Amino acid sequence: MSVNIQQILSKNALNMRRSSIRDLLSVITSPDVISFGGGFPNAETFPVEELKQIMMDIMNECPAKALQYSTTEGHPGLRKELAKMVKRTQGVDVDIKNILITTASQQALDLVARIFVDPGDTVLCELPSYLGALQAIYAEQGEPVGFKNYDEMDKVITDLTAQGRKPKYIYLVPDFRNPSGTTMTLEERKLALEVARKHDMIIIEDSPYRDIRFEGEPVPTILSLDTDGRVVQLGTFSKTFVPGFRIGWVIGPDEVINRLIVGKQCSDLCTPIMSQMIAERYLASGHFDKNLVKIADLYRTKKSKMISALERYMPKGVEWTNPEGGLFLLVSLPEQLSTLDLFNIAIKEDVAFVLGTSFYCDGGGQNSMRLNFSYASDEKIDEGICRLANAVKKLYEEKGYKAE
Repeated sequence: MSVNIQQILSKNALNMRRSSIRDLLSVITSPDVISFGGGFPNAETFPVEELKQIMMDIMNECPAKALQYSTTEGHPGLRKELAKMVKRTQGVDVDIKNILITTASQQALDLVARIFVDPGDTVLCELPSYLGALQAIYAEQGEPVGFKNYDEMDKVITDLTAQGRKPKYIYLVPDFRNPSGTTMTLEERKLALEVARKHDMIIIEDSPYRDIRFEGEPVPTILSLDTDGRVVQLGTFSKTFVPGFRIGWVIGPDEVINRLIVGKQCSDLCTPIMSQMIAERYLASGHFDKNLVKIADLYRTKKSKMISALERYMPKGVEWTNPEGGLFLLVSLPEQLSTLDLFNIAIKEDVAFVLGTSFYCDGGGQNSMRLNFSYASDEKIDEGICRLANAVKKLYEEKGYKAE
């Protein structure tokens, strides 16, 4: 007789939600499928030769240190380099005691939810929002509550507070959002801070894509606009360096960082120090900034290829965002159509995407899909969009939709 595991699972475990992106990657096994689903950086951007030399130097100079445990807070050398980078790119002075190294930014999202969210608590999020952040909130039995426009934020918080459900924090991805690729304006960032001050709340500024800008001018970070210590900023090297090293970080006030440290001790004790030492030397060498230029150039070309293909192949009624950076864009069908129905047709056409509903905590986005443009070759971008457009046309025909 087998054990009934279901009856002993915690409520937190039962409330966890699978990643639709990870599930998608696991079912797409045919080499013929062109997938725009994953959020993979392009392997052409990985600095392989530089990393070979750095790894060799570390193993020659200090192998015992590189193979040992690290402190929970993270390698001091890496935190010093990050502090320099934040000063250089954001104009913000940060003490290394206010930087915690995490095992990529997903751990940071998990830790933030763990220290702030109790069962039944609400968290204010944009519509749409990053799936991984929503998962972290659900895992703590929290409830993400979405808003569409920034001028709605104050009212949404006021209404929730009146119900005894004031959000624990505001979660934002200001630059090149996942999934839409769009960016908050300076006015929207200032408004978000103003609302946070009014309601005495903190803002979690998730910033994984900020450095991948290939068009337009940078907008100041919310952290750089903050004057009273209510912004906690998350960063990662997964999109700008190499995802396999799993290095992220949190910048925040003393009390927040100290609580996160305790949470991390319960999770994994420390982030592998070898990865941290490699990242420290890579930053100090100046290669990181040079490689960002290469990344931006490559992704600018790939985004342009995808936009051109969308313009060339898609039927009337289909719309899409045109990001100035990042890895993604969001495509929308006419409102009465569903990308779930489209997905079933698209798989038969050997092309895949992520359903937009995955990013909407209110169940919206039924007609939207996220496309990644960073990973596929130029040829596959063109062919994949052609296949996707054929699937859309078949959906139009199946549902009797006629674009005006």
